Amino acid sequence: MILFKRPPDEKGSVWFSVLIGVFVAFGGLLFGYDTGTISGVIAMKYWNERFSTGYIDADGKPAISPSQSSLIVSILSAGTFFGALASPLLADKIGRRWGIIISSWVFNFGVSMQVISVAIPLFVAGRFFAGLGVGLLSALVPLYQSETAPKWIRGMIVGVYQLAITIGVLFAAIVNNGTHKREDTGSYRIPIALQWLFSLTLIIGMHFLPETPRYCIKRGDMTRATRALARIRCLSPNDPAILAEMEEIRANYQYELSLGNSSYLDCFRTGMLKRMLTGMVLQILQQLTGVNFIFYYGTQFFENSGISSSFLISMILATVNVLSTVPAVFMFDKFGRRPLLLWGGVAMHICHFIVATLGTSTTSQTASGVIIVLNVAAQKASITFVCLFIAFFAATWGPLAWVVTAELYPLKHRSQMLSISTATNKHVPSFSTPDSVYCHDILEWLVNWAIAYSTPYLVNYGPGYANLQSKIFFVWGTACMLCVGFVYFYIYETKGLSLEEIDEMYQTPGLKAKDSSKWRPSVHFRETLLTEITYHKATGGSPAQAEAAPVAETAERAEREAVPTLPNPTTAPMIGPPPPESDDVLKALQDAVLRPAGAFTHPATLNPAWNSHSPLSAQTALSNLPSSSLASNKSAPSLGTTPNEVGTSPSHPARRSFGR
Repeated sequence: MILFKRPPDEKGSVWFSVLIGVFVAFGGLLFGYDTGTISGVIAMKYWNERFSTGYIDADGKPAISPSQSSLIVSILSAGTFFGALASPLLADKIGRRWGIIISSWVFNFGVSMQVISVAIPLFVAGRFFAGLGVGLLSALVPLYQSETAPKWIRGMIVGVYQLAITIGVLFAAIVNNGTHKREDTGSYRIPIALQWLFSLTLIIGMHFLPETPRYCIKRGDMTRATRALARIRCLSPNDPAILAEMEEIRANYQYELSLGNSSYLDCFRTGMLKRMLTGMVLQILQQLTGVNFIFYYGTQFFENSGISSSFLISMILATVNVLSTVPAVFMFDKFGRRPLLLWGGVAMHICHFIVATLGTSTTSQTASGVIIVLNVAAQKASITFVCLFIAFFAATWGPLAWVVTAELYPLKHRSQMLSISTATNKHVPSFSTPDSVYCHDILEWLVNWAIAYSTPYLVNYGPGYANLQSKIFFVWGTACMLCVGFVYFYIYETKGLSLEEIDEMYQTPGLKAKDSSKWRPSVHFRETLLTEITYHKATGGSPAQAEAAPVAETAERAEREAVPTLPNPTTAPMIGPPPPESDDVLKALQDAVLRPAGAFTHPATLNPAWNSHSPLSAQTALSNLPSSSLASNKSAPSLGTTPNEVGTSPSHPARRSFGR
């Protein structure tokens, strides 16, 4: 990659991973296009005349009422809320790939209902089912991207999802601008029906892409997982780089399994609560920046503010959105997440306050609610700052909210937590689908619905309405300053870290968000797993019981037991066949290195070969152990891994995650 410095230890093709991530991002295009389409449709003259139930606007023309407008726009977010809730079911039961395919068909069903509708009830039902499909895709697409992308460009690949959303908004603005003057049903049916094209493209393409390796391991299919990873990286299944990555992922999953099954309730327990709330609040704040107000109601708002060519202005804003997102996706893995989120929030705050000040001071309103523009130049200047706001959002908070939530959660809880967080927004690895990811999805879409539903009541004129008009931008500007404070105190820097290393970072005691950019990983899960199993079996405990033990006490006990430090697994070559697929391997290994009496005896004290850098296989080392140390095991399986691939590290004496 030209814009990135490729790590020297990275092997395989990068471009195929990028192509996979870009193609799957079609799911974001569906959401973006739908968002941009409805903004124009509800402002079309013919559509208002056809779907009006008798309401007359301030100009004396038939239209839909503010409450009907609120329902039509917000019902999509209601559908996405339930779609996000259901996403773990698809992701964990049938896989990420087939989940995306089925979600696309649900979306197509909703689009079909909107196309054939001639009245509000069927149109609303169609938008609900379309939202259901979008909600499913909003969790599954980032999840698929994050589980297939190389860690050093994962931010860019997941960020492409937001780029696809912006492209969808632009396409919708262009199509709306070309059809809104038609005096037939084609004015709204053409823009809506075009969504079939994007959805069918995604469905067909997904049939040719592999399932994610992490999902295959979750289902116990190591062979399929290895083939999938090798295909994604364009390497041989027997390549040492593939075997090493597979072993790291597998060890992480086995550790997660040792903690028991996960549920939505587990996402809010001690240890996961901080990460759960971080993702949820991040998605909520992304919605409170005001971006969806501009794209949902921008066309109507500009018209109500006395600005002509509102369809053209919406198309300009959508263009700015795309052009600002394109370079942004290349900055995430170069400059990091925290700096972009911090300065993006500051810039958006300034833009909102300028727009609110200009709009409030240069317009007035008649008794009937008609806006009078007192200074045309000031109104043009406000449009300029709206464009600048869109640019800053598209370059920072737009894509980065997806990137951060996609990286935030451990494998065990990933699907549920990601679904909850995105359900909170609406606008995602471990082995289970992000429980955290789904939790986020749920919350994200819930907030999106609340904003879409309440905005007409906040902005419009009339009895029962707040009539804020341009003053609504003061609200969005204040929210942007909340974004800045939240990022400073709670968002960790994850640039360049694998998903497993991010999990370790969040488990590091005393680490603050502002210091996270200096943090470095200290252990591999292959080392951690054996150390934890061995230590707690020797002391009569279990990994689950160990969670309740204070971190400091655990570390002190480990130091008293004098757990030796083994060389880093990456410094020794891997000899022999890939690890067997059976989970009995770990049991055999732990039994082999423990004395029958239960006293802790590290294999290095029984056989110096374990501390050697020589390419000796674990099978050879185990075969040389004293028979008394083998407990009841009469023979050991062929492990196919170096002895140096298990153990601990100087700064990781036991397991730093006990405080989870």
